[in-house]
Amino acid sequence: MQAGAPGQVESGEFNPANQREEIDRVEQAVLASLGRLGYPEASRFAVRLALEEALVNAFQHGHRGLPTTVPVNVKFEISKDQVIIHVTDQGPGFKPEAVPDPTSDVNIELPSGRGLMLIRAFMTTVTHDQDGRRVNMTYTQPTE
Repeated sequence: MQAGAPGQVESGEFNPANQREEIDRVEQAVLASLGRLGYPEASRFAVRLALEEALVNAFQHGHRGLPTTVPVNVKFEISKDQVIIHVTDQGPGFKPEAVPDPTSDVNIELPSGRGLMLIRAFMTTVTHDQDGRRVNMTYTQPTE
């Protein structure tokens, strides 16, 4: 696959509700941009997995107690070298540092924290703002 033209940037914004077809539409738009810009399969896998985990976290944890029709906001900007994705929920927020380390012996059987761990493992940088309601994820394309 040919890489995108230098300086080419693709971006988008979605407000999916917690419905599989809406989530799939967001993921497909991001994957299509990655493909057009020449990202290899391993990079597309990493970004898709992190995006999926961020959306699951937003709906399951951020929107806990809210109707499934309440949307999250997803913005992305992709160049040939970097992917930036923001996922913002409408919940009360959280403190990322308070999430237990799922690899610790005392937490190994707890289900929480694994999504955040995967996001951090697959993305280059991960930050939170808006009181934990928004996750900012950056993936930098590895150089050969």
